[in-house]
Amino acid sequence: MIETGGVIAVAVMVMNVGTYGFQLVAARLVGLDQYGSIARLLAIQLVLSVLQLGLQATAARRIAANPDHLPEVEHNILALGWRASWALTLVMLAASPILVSAQHLNSIYPALLVAIGALPMNVMGAQAGILQGERRWAELSLVYLAAGVPRLVLGVIALAIRPTEGAALAAVAVGWVIPCVVGWYVLRRGRNSRPARTDRPQLREIGTEVAHGALALLAFFALSNIDIVMSSHILGKHGSGLYAGGLILTKAVLFMPQFVSIVAFPAMSTTARRRTVLLRSLMLVGLVGVICVAGALLLTDVAMIFVGGEKKYGAIHPDLWQFAVLGTLLAALQLLIYSVLARQSRRATLLLWVAVLVVAVVGWWHVTSLTGLLALMIVTDAVLVAVLVGLSLWTMREDDQATEAAAAPVA
Repeated sequence: MIETGGVIAVAVMVMNVGTYGFQLVAARLVGLDQYGSIARLLAIQLVLSVLQLGLQATAARRIAANPDHLPEVEHNILALGWRASWALTLVMLAASPILVSAQHLNSIYPALLVAIGALPMNVMGAQAGILQGERRWAELSLVYLAAGVPRLVLGVIALAIRPTEGAALAAVAVGWVIPCVVGWYVLRRGRNSRPARTDRPQLREIGTEVAHGALALLAFFALSNIDIVMSSHILGKHGSGLYAGGLILTKAVLFMPQFVSIVAFPAMSTTARRRTVLLRSLMLVGLVGVICVAGALLLTDVAMIFVGGEKKYGAIHPDLWQFAVLGTLLAALQLLIYSVLARQSRRATLLLWVAVLVVAVVGWWHVTSLTGLLALMIVTDAVLVAVLVGLSLWTMREDDQATEAAAAPVA
């Protein structure tokens, strides 16, 4: 388990460093106004990735639960992944003019690139879920590495040539193609044969599960990105750019313990171990978060270098540790969502959407400053984490009691 966690941790860390490094390069090479637009488009793309994560979670859970039907499950997951990804891409292409107007973009090309990048991004989710369910950690690590390193390399080249929104999103779109190709290659090597036909009833069943998972993840990503999307309205272009700079640290703290969810997810699907796994995973996520917050407090000048530099982003210097707190809460919340998906519970999704509604209403009409927006996000996420921890432990206790009662001998 330690070796597995280490392999995935390194791969995820490199992937997230690539993602973080790309944002850092963009923050330094483009102006505040354009970086704010790039950050908002990346936030929208992150929301679109709920399909990717829904496919991955469903594939991993089904393959882990049904290892004897691996070829059929794999074939249907991939078939569904391609169909759903094409559908989402076509919808986003049609909605590109609306995105241009809503996000005050200078041209339609960045919006089109967001739509195009959604296709390989979401297909990769189906591929990664199959590898995760089979516990093929080395191959999964290759996919994660391919998702991070090329984005940084392509981003540096593209932005050095042309520091614009379009160049940044072009690098991201091409960057998603590479892990998709790697996923196709490693899955092709691992199979001698595939079923000739798609099982339509199973396809509909998988699609329903993916939809429920994607809805929960959509709520999470809506909550974790609604602040940057609203920031242009609340803070203006300049303030939105400053806030986006602080969120670089937030996303770094969110991504850092991501390997915990990946490795723990199959175990959280097992009734006998999921309580222990969840509590230990939360402790590990919390420990990483405390270290990050302490670093932001004690080494603020160093941390400022990683969010774009004191010259451009000096105004957020006093608030930097709070961005780290927000990232810690989001990491804990993400783990809790995966725990919910692992046990196929759907009650928590409503709570997430209620939190999104609260942030939207309060933020749109009552928040007027950067610190106010940051405080709103921290308080909302903290309350939600506390509620979901209590709800998860209570639900697990009920399930354990039901299992014990069913296993008890009849007098």
